Order: sequence, then C-alpha cells, then structure tokens
Amino acid sequence: MSREQVRLSREQVRRRRRRLPVRVLALTFLVLFLMSAGAAGEPTKEVWVAPVEGMISPPVAGYLEKTIRAAEREGAEALIVTLDTPGGLDASMRQIIRAQIDSEIPVVMYVHPQGARAASAGVYMLMAADVAAMSPQTNLGSATPVSLGGDMSEEMKRKVTNDAAAYIRALADNHGRNADWAEQAVREAVSLTAEEALRQRVVDLVAEDVGDLLEQLDGFEIAPKGITLDMSSVQVRTVEMGWQERFLHLIVDPNISFVLMLLGIYGLLFELQSPGLGAPGIIGVICLLLALYSFQVLPVSYAGLALIVAAVGFFVAEVKIQSGGLLALGGTVGLALGAMMLFDTQESFLRVDWLTIGIAAALTLLFFILVLGAVGRVFRRSPTTGGEGMVGGIGVAKEGLDPRGQVSVHGELWQAVAEDPPIGVGDEVEVLSVKGLELRVRRRD
Repeated sequence: MSREQVRLSREQVRRRRRRLPVRVLALTFLVLFLMSAGAAGEPTKEVWVAPVEGMISPPVAGYLEKTIRAAEREGAEALIVTLDTPGGLDASMRQIIRAQIDSEIPVVMYVHPQGARAASAGVYMLMAADVAAMSPQTNLGSATPVSLGGDMSEEMKRKVTNDAAAYIRALADNHGRNADWAEQAVREAVSLTAEEALRQRVVDLVAEDVGDLLEQLDGFEIAPKGITLDMSSVQVRTVEMGWQERFLHLIVDPNISFVLMLLGIYGLLFELQSPGLGAPGIIGVICLLLALYSFQVLPVSYAGLALIVAAVGFFVAEVKIQSGGLLALGGTVGLALGAMMLFDTQESFLRVDWLTIGIAAALTLLFFILVLGAVGRVFRRSPTTGGEGMVGGIGVAKEGLDPRGQVSVHGELWQAVAEDPPIGVGDEVEVLSVKGLELRVRRRD
C-alpha cells in the first residue's frame, strides 16, 4: 500500500470517529422523543379533591358547583369532597345536592380529617353523595331543621320537619342507605360515630386518609349512575377555593360580620368628628358594605341591630356630655345585649361568640372614652388662632388711639378702634371683637 493510500485510510477513520458522537446523540434524542410521545398518548386519570371546612354558605355552594362542572369537563374519574361542617343554610345545601345528583362523574363525600364532623346540612350532603365515607374518630348527625327567622309555631315546626324528613329519606333510599336512621336524625337529632355509621349502613366506607379511600373505591359500583370506579394509577389533584371565594366565605361568619359592622359604624363616627373624607370614613363605608353582604345571608334580628345602634348613640353622648362614664357603661351593656340578639337562630355556629362579644365591648369602651373623648375635648377647647382666637387677647398700642390707631397683638400689627378713647402709646389693650381686619379694643386696667 502506498503512502498516499495509508494517509487517506487514516483520514477516513478520523472522520468516522468525529461523526460517532453526533450519531449517538441523535439516536438518544430519537428514543426520548418516542418515549414521550408514547407517554403522551396514554391518558392520565385524575381524581379531584375539594376541601370544604366551616358553614355551608353561598360561597361554598358556588365553589362546589363550579368544581363539579370543571371536573366533568376535564374527564376526572371522581370528585372527593373532604367535609368538616357544623351545618349551614338550607338554600346553599340544596344547591350543592342538585349539583351532586346532576353530576356525570361520581361525587364522594368524605368526612375528613379525623376529628371532623358532618352535622345538620352535612348529613343531607352525605345522603345525596354517590359514595359516603368517613374517617375514624369523626361523627355525623343532628339534622333537625332550625328556623333562621325566629321561633316557629308548632304547626309550622311540624310542616318543616316533615318536609325535611321526606327529603332526606328520599336521598338515602335512592343511594341504598339506611333511610330509617336518616329520618331519625331529622326528627330526633341523633348522631353516630364513623364505625357505628358503617355498621348501620348510613355510610359506605371508613378510610384513614385519601390514599386509603382510593384503594377502597377501586371497583366500587355506583348503582344510581351505573358506574364502576377504576382507581388504578390515578393522580390526585387538589382544587381549593379561589381567594374571592375564601374571602366571601370568611365574611359570612357571624363573628366577622359583627366586627365589620362595628368597624364601619366607628369609622363613620370618627370621620364625622373630624370631617374631611379621610381614611376612617373610607374604611367605615367599605366595612359596612361588607357587613351588609353577610347580613343578606345570615338571619339578622332587627331588635339586636337596634340595640347596637342605641349603644353607639350612648357612646357618642358620653363623648359630648361627659357623664362620668354612666352613658359609656350603658352603651357597653347595650352593645353586649345587641350582639347576643343580632342573629335570630338557635344554631350556635350562626351566633356571635361570647369571647368576640367581650373583646368588642371592652375595645369599644376604650375607643370612645380615650380616642373620641380626646377629639371631643379638642373641639370644645377655646380657639387660639384666627379671628375667634383674638378675642380676649392682650396687646400694646403702637400709636395713640383716638379712636383709631395700630396695636400689636400676638406679635402682629392690627388696625384697631378704641372703645374708650383716647389710649396712649404703650398702653396695654384687650381685644373685645374682630370685624374683618380691624379690632375693637379697650384699655386694660
């Protein structure tokens, strides 16, 4: 072999070596692409989890209804609602139940975490669920309807109770649960632990957590919708309330709405004490509007509201009159009584808490005595500037007044008219009145 042939052979080897890494890299990318395309071709199964805590209110109903519709659109295998509620409003409860029944995907009501409860409206939601589940150490029951508008007559109580009993019995029957116990929960306000509820066929499952629940749901048959659940290789997706829904859910709490009302009233009163459309007035208007929103939802008692308004009147009178604390004490008592009566219902979770009442009364008393009292004293103080502040002031005649001349008062030169002329240069004078830029003075003894 000639030298030229050897050189060409070596050059070809070097070229092949340079191309080898490029080919390996291209092959690797091709394999990864094919793997990702294969993975993308396999649909991902999801189970949505929607946590609900607190009173069943319009924001909660809107959130659950919207979540059910979104889970349907995205083809979720099921929606699990983790529930911890003392009860809530009948209209919101029925809105949620309608969404559960109309849902094309299974809706699982799960009383969770341990220590949670499903009382009152929560029992109806469990009976209407495709699957009713509970965690250990949870309870449900006490579904007797309570009037949100004051005491009912015996005839009206009987009608409302019969309607509620028929409603919950129909929900339990349709989902194969213990309808007799469900009716008893309405008529006698009975309750059950998770284990007792499972034994009496009130719920379908008892699970430690969401993972345990998914294992037990695999292969579960939902007769009303003709669906058999397949929970193999599912991914859990938690969908929580948006900030707007959380905010609205927060302010419909009786304690929060009571505090918002007080802040609104006090902000406006403070603005009236020192006019000028400042921060207190703006904050007061916003707080009152938010309180009015919650009052649309909650069962407000006009007697309680009137007592709170009267209490505020007593506090303002204390600032103006200075009764030695008698009016302030009367206002504190009126505020406490008004807060107790503000929401006309027997449900404890729909009433203002005693601790909130005590703190609000104490802070209100301090607010009006210290803050508005100080502002009132400033407004009652004699003027020290301007025309009114000049009256009674002492000055010195800079030139003879017979009857007109110049005087110096508070370090300023003024034209003056003497009441008892003549007044000599250097004599002390007292200001009697002010008219425009001219003072009326007399010789000071």
